[in-house]
Amino acid sequence: MSVNVEMRVDGPGDAEYGEAAWDLKERIRINEGLLKQRRGFFMDAYRRSTTYLLFENETLVAFASTRRDGYILFLAVAPDARGQGYGKRLIAEVADKHPVVTCHARTTNTNAIDFYERVGFTIRRRIDNYYEDGGASYYLRLGEEAGLRERLSEFLRR
Repeated sequence: MSVNVEMRVDGPGDAEYGEAAWDLKERIRINEGLLKQRRGFFMDAYRRSTTYLLFENETLVAFASTRRDGYILFLAVAPDARGQGYGKRLIAEVADKHPVVTCHARTTNTNAIDFYERVGFTIRRRIDNYYEDGGASYYLRLGEEAGLRERLSEFLRR
């Protein structure tokens, strides 16, 4: 049986595939304890972002929601679709549109951290108590080195 993989996009203000993305996110949350966002937060962020979705024979298998600045709000790949390059394909799509791509990953989510590092992200800093449950995150970055504004901002925070 051949597999047809199709990229679809929900732009800001669109939520045609929001329910399908929510369902995939919830399956991952239930099975893996990750992606613990509340429905209202998730749907509001989804509607404000651009979401790239990969469908395999009409079934959503992966998606990435990004802000206008290239920050990835959500990246999810169905467990049975992992290892097929879908996450890399989504990151490539986002990186094609933004010179810098950033995200946060839970420090205990070694699978996500390993994935992000494999595709070229670097850990920029650790943030304790980042998540509602008190969990820590890493802030990761892919792309151009920090510009003058970011370096100045970092200097002033010291």
